[in-house]
Amino acid sequence: MDFAWSEEQAQLREAVKSFALEELNGGLREREKHGEFNRIGWKKCAEFGIHGLPVPTEYGGMGADPLTTVGVLENLGYGCRDNGLVFSINAHMWTLEMPLLDFGSEEQKRRYLPRLCDGSLIGGNAMTEPGSGSDAYSLRTTAERRGSRYILDGSKTFVSNGSVGDLFIVYATLDRSKGPNGICGFLVEKGYPGFEIGRPLEKMGLRTSPMAELFFDNCEVPVENLLGREGSGMSLFTHSMNWERSCILASAVGAIQRLFETSVRYARDRKQFGQSIGKFQLVATKIVDMRMCLDQARAALYQTAWLHGKGKSIFLEAALAKLTISENWVKCAEDAIQIHGGYGYMVETEIERELRDALGSRLYSGTSEVQRVIVATLLGL
Repeated sequence: MDFAWSEEQAQLREAVKSFALEELNGGLREREKHGEFNRIGWKKCAEFGIHGLPVPTEYGGMGADPLTTVGVLENLGYGCRDNGLVFSINAHMWTLEMPLLDFGSEEQKRRYLPRLCDGSLIGGNAMTEPGSGSDAYSLRTTAERRGSRYILDGSKTFVSNGSVGDLFIVYATLDRSKGPNGICGFLVEKGYPGFEIGRPLEKMGLRTSPMAELFFDNCEVPVENLLGREGSGMSLFTHSMNWERSCILASAVGAIQRLFETSVRYARDRKQFGQSIGKFQLVATKIVDMRMCLDQARAALYQTAWLHGKGKSIFLEAALAKLTISENWVKCAEDAIQIHGGYGYMVETEIERELRDALGSRLYSGTSEVQRVIVATLLGL
């Protein structure tokens, strides 16, 4: 495997880093405090081409391969401290754009993908329900075919981009007796009759990424908005999760790099007992551990993206990448706070926010425990 960047890739990575550092961090502390979504930053990222990175040019994207895409997103995560904004972009890409690209009809792709790429539509994915969670396929939201419409009834929760979204893939069951084989995915637009966006949900971290409940009461969805065929919801969702687990934490690798560099600088500059704190073995050990976490996370990310680009099966690698990066992100955030001591605990230094944002990565796209079960199963255990 050759992970050396071409000149064009390197230039794109550097360009997105500079763009993020200069354009996306202003006013972050106040937005995070009030849980505000950065619409201006969203639009700027779309204009840069980030939203359409993996989407073919014929549908308004950049047509980047998976390795190039995660490399760019890594540098976006390094330069942009607004982890919520970056998370919203990732949710938009991996849970809506990619399933639409791979399962959608030509008409669906041409209707929606250009507007998803240019940021005029904000997308999301509605799978989780109040009574489900890790048991994702135990859905109670139903769909019934009535002439030229499907009628959806039920509710969803923990929907990323829920309160600001314009288009969602909503999973519902046509026949609960068939279990996962009765599930379908539907493209549901904001404003469809019977579709209501519920209250915003306040979170511990990623507060600038809006989350909400969605409600469907005799919601009318045109037949042509069925994504894929009837009963293909499990394949659709599995495909979406494969992309999501392998790519959604690319920006977290950039955040780990930022935490590592910030901690090295502090350990060199901070003096205690007549010397830099980095001279103390316990502090130095934490710095070394952070570097190990960074290298592990980056290697898992690049390997999975490279294999994906080669058309290989990556179920195991995607689960390992998700597990490795999320756990290492949390550990590095904890170590960064410990190295900075009391200053790391203060909101002003913006490190405590990194830990709050990182903790969520152990939960979304399948918990760390679920990833371990997946890997163990694929190893034949």
